[in-house]
This record gives sequence, C-alpha cells and structure tokens, in this order.
Amino acid sequence: MPDLRGFADAHLPGRAGPRRVVPLGSGLDNTAHLVDGEFVVRRRHDGDQSDEARLLAEVAARSPLPTPVPLAVDGPWMAYRLLPGRALLDVLPLDAATTLDLARRLVDFVALVRTWDLPAPEDPPDLPALLAGAADDHAALGLRDPAVERFLATPPPPPPDELAFAHNDLGAEHVLVDVDTAVTGVVDWTDAARCDPASDLGLLHRDLGPAVLPLIPEPLRERAVFHARRSALEMLRYGVEHDRPLYARRAREAHRWLF
Repeated sequence: MPDLRGFADAHLPGRAGPRRVVPLGSGLDNTAHLVDGEFVVRRRHDGDQSDEARLLAEVAARSPLPTPVPLAVDGPWMAYRLLPGRALLDVLPLDAATTLDLARRLVDFVALVRTWDLPAPEDPPDLPALLAGAADDHAALGLRDPAVERFLATPPPPPPDELAFAHNDLGAEHVLVDVDTAVTGVVDWTDAARCDPASDLGLLHRDLGPAVLPLIPEPLRERAVFHARRSALEMLRYGVEHDRPLYARRAREAHRWLF
C-alpha cells in the first residue's frame, strides 16, 4: 500500500522536485492533506475509497453545485482537485438578506438531492437513540439548561415514512462559499446515504437560523427541528472536548433560536 507521497507521485500530475504537503485535518473517517496547493488527498482510516469515489462521480454528474470529482483512487487513498472558497462555518453569521438567500439555495439543493436514485447504504434514523445521545452530550457538558432539559424530556417525533438519498452531514463546515457567499462547493460526502429526508434540513436550520424553518416542507419540519436541536448539543460537545472553539461558538449561537 503506498504512503501519501507514493500515492501522489503515482497518480497526480508530476512535479520534478519534492511535493508540498500541508495537513488539512482529520475526522472520524478520513485524514486529508493538501498536495502542491492544488489537490486534496484523503486517506480513509478503515477500508478503501472505491465505493465513495464511484458515488462522488455520480453526484458530480448531477449536481448544480460544485462537488469533489475523484481524480485517482488506490485502496484507502483518494485525490481530487481543491475546490475554491471558505467553509461557511468560518464566515457565519451573515446579514438577514444574505442568510435568507443562501438558505433558499441550500434547501432547494437538498430537495433536488432527494430525487436522485443513487446506490447508497440505508441509514434509517433511530430517533429515540438520537435523543438519548443528545442527553449524553448534555450531561457530559455538565450544564443546567431548563429549555434543553424540556427538549430531552419530550418524546421524539415519529420516524419518516420513507428514506431518501441525502448528503447526510450538510453542516456549514461542508459548504464552501466565496466572498459574495455564492456556493463554490459541497464537500465530504462520506456519510451520504438513503436516510431521513429531514436530517440535512435540520443541520441547515441549526447553522443558518430561523430563516430556514419556513422553507422546510411542513411534513418534514418537526423532525428537522429535532435534528437541529440534538445536533447542536453534539456540536457543542465536540467543540469543547476536541478544542474546536469555532464549533462550540456556533453551537452556542444556535441555542438562541433552537431552545
């Protein structure tokens, strides 16, 4: 199995000298590096990248928004060209008009993605388990918050009647924007699945605020709010425990409209 530099030399457009490699970050599933300022090279921690690469190619062929296009895959390694822009997470909050415009574009994108008939694993939501996880997150933070505790004491909404294809992790960290907040990329499709069609809408509500809620179809709204609330607690715990202050700050900001 090649190492990062071996993979880059074998599969990426060549350089006569040493490659420039800069760490981009590491998550639960992948570690990413920027190579030569142009290519994102990801290594999956467990398993190979072939299934995700095939899915990314299908997504890129359909998406009106830029998405990663795989250039090379070799076992756990995958490379694609760096998409321009900054993570939306970094530039929030935005003014009201810009937020509403962006919310409309992203809600429309989620609705379009739901129509795609793509091969993907099924990820049916276990809403009681998600609520229990949110309670664990809140307890781990050691906070007393009556509004959060009322949410945790309320039974979760009914499950969806059917599953739909979705990005399945469409938080602001996975949306890239330019200086005019035009969307320049939707990245990290590792969790893409046939899942609760309300889940990504919930993350948009968490990150973009009340402007999203009226845009969500009424049958999905209750579960979207549920996903927004429980994911905000998860995000806050992640930010605190992993020393990611921006994540913690965004989660605390979301508390104002979620609870």
